[in-house]
Amino acid sequence: MKRIYSLVFIFCVCFTVQSQLLDGQAQNFTRADTLRGSLRPERTSFDVLSYTLDIKLDPEKRYISGYNKIEFKVLKKTNTIQLDLFQNMKIDSIVYEDKLLEYKREENAVFISFEKALTSGALESLKFYYSGYPKVAKNAPWDGGFVFSQDAQGKPFIAVAVQGTGASLWYPNKDHQSDEPNSADIKVSVPNGLMNVSNGRLIGETPLDNGYTQWHWRVEHPINNYNITLNVADYAHFEDNYKDLSLDYYVLKENLEKAKDQFQQVKPMMDCFYEKFGEYPFQKDGFKLVETPYLGMEHQSAVAYGNGYQNGYLGTDMSGTGIGLKWDFIIIHESGHEWFGNSVSAADIADMWIHESFTAYSEAVFVECEFGKKEAVAYLYGLRKIIANDKPIIGKYGVNQEGSGDMYYKGANMLNTLRSVINNDTKWWKLLKGFHEKFKYQTIHSDDVINYYNEQTKLNLKPIFDQYLK
Repeated sequence: MKRIYSLVFIFCVCFTVQSQLLDGQAQNFTRADTLRGSLRPERTSFDVLSYTLDIKLDPEKRYISGYNKIEFKVLKKTNTIQLDLFQNMKIDSIVYEDKLLEYKREENAVFISFEKALTSGALESLKFYYSGYPKVAKNAPWDGGFVFSQDAQGKPFIAVAVQGTGASLWYPNKDHQSDEPNSADIKVSVPNGLMNVSNGRLIGETPLDNGYTQWHWRVEHPINNYNITLNVADYAHFEDNYKDLSLDYYVLKENLEKAKDQFQQVKPMMDCFYEKFGEYPFQKDGFKLVETPYLGMEHQSAVAYGNGYQNGYLGTDMSGTGIGLKWDFIIIHESGHEWFGNSVSAADIADMWIHESFTAYSEAVFVECEFGKKEAVAYLYGLRKIIANDKPIIGKYGVNQEGSGDMYYKGANMLNTLRSVINNDTKWWKLLKGFHEKFKYQTIHSDDVINYYNEQTKLNLKPIFDQYLK
């Protein structure tokens, strides 16, 4: 295929690949930014243990209703906790021990008051009932919200993506990356003839009396709030296995044969990532690719796929080398997030480079596994032309601000530089795998990453990290 790369194309790709960046990196932060991004006493006083989300989705009205049961442990005596739900969504009631709780709303924050102080160490739960018309995305996944589309037969094809924007766009939760529930049950009722696919394992399919069917999925590993998802369509399902890992695929029926062919890339990807990063971190929940009406997202154990069953990034190669056209960008990149972003997570959105730099580097790791080191280095070098060098990669802490989109490919090239500094590939791969093993299922900060590499190499690598990130 003839490839013509112009500056316009390169800058467009540089913009669009930053698919989960917040709109408008404002420097004049507001009260809303602080309420969303900071760890206030109303948040640090409790630790979320689990969510049980039980909702009904009306595709025609684009309306959801139901509740989230939130189980939590009290860490410090408190009368008030903060949960989050977008202002356009209605709070129907908040119930604790069969009593209605009082609350007040400020921006997208909900401050809930208890008659008696919750005591440290206590295990508590409440049900947060809500309803409304969730925000519809104009261009998902670049802006957060629901996508209401149709398949070739005119049946509903619905999905949601909210990274950066916030999971509280569509369900009540403690919307801060530092606190992940240890488990989650996701129950979504949709009209008969449609299926909902969410994270984890399918527990049950229950016909209801109102022409709806409830689909119940369970997640048994810690999960980011923004990774909890729903995908609604008249899906076709096929399955496979990789070692002891189940592989499940949910695609539109008209794309079944294309999917069976394109998704053959999953097994060689797993071969590579198992070797370089370690075992798949969510064995209990399995691995899924789920077709969506938008490009893609790293929804944990239910990776969103919308790349049109073609290689490259929407059929293009961002590196300009031709190497990126040998594999499907969305399969490889979004699945790489299962190790970096979903398993090892940033505690503050300012450190999202931990998600994106390592995952962008995973693209080159896959290239090296499949085509050799020379090709991998050429791919990384080709990506340098879309580095903007516009502002620091690390954002501002406590105000829900991401840094530069350079967290993708400047970050990936930073890791390649570290590999050159260490100058021992056996040590390098051991370090990379060890990093994931040490921090899996944890939320961490930039300093945790830097300290790990310094301790393991006995080198002072902080100046390199600072130069690239700050």
